[in-house]
Amino acid sequence: MLNMIRISGIIEESVVDGPGIRYVIFTQGCLHNCLNCHNQQTHPLDGGYNIKIDELANNINNIKYYDGVTISGGEPFLQIRECHLLVSLLKDKHIMVYTGFIFEDLLKKSQTDLVLHDLLLKIDLLVDGPYIDSLKSYDLHFKGSKNQRIIECRNSILENKIILSSYN
Repeated sequence: MLNMIRISGIIEESVVDGPGIRYVIFTQGCLHNCLNCHNQQTHPLDGGYNIKIDELANNINNIKYYDGVTISGGEPFLQIRECHLLVSLLKDKHIMVYTGFIFEDLLKKSQTDLVLHDLLLKIDLLVDGPYIDSLKSYDLHFKGSKNQRIIECRNSILENKIILSSYN
């Protein structure tokens, strides 16, 4: 379905899912099956509900006090085209995305998937890597386990090297 994204839910104001006040979208569907995942309800591919991407973007764009938008999951990169359309419609918003994939693997795939490549260029911060319960820590900012990295996504691509965020 064009112009639709399958989501599990939305939090309209969050201060724990990235820097500042953020609008958070939880995509539906995940195949990583991380032990003790915080968002297990987002795993079924047929769960959640569809929402029109342009209406979602308009709602976000009409609220000026947000510091940014966070796309979490589920696994956002199971809906590459939908997430690309969404972030393309957002105006002047800091974009943060959580993924269970490793950044280097996404980069490799983006060499043959131009939509993925463009999506990665539109992401300011990317939290990569699966949640690993044995590496869980409550002392981490914006991530659940010590293996995860907060990467300055766009800058890393442009500089051709991984640039970690100061939030690590």
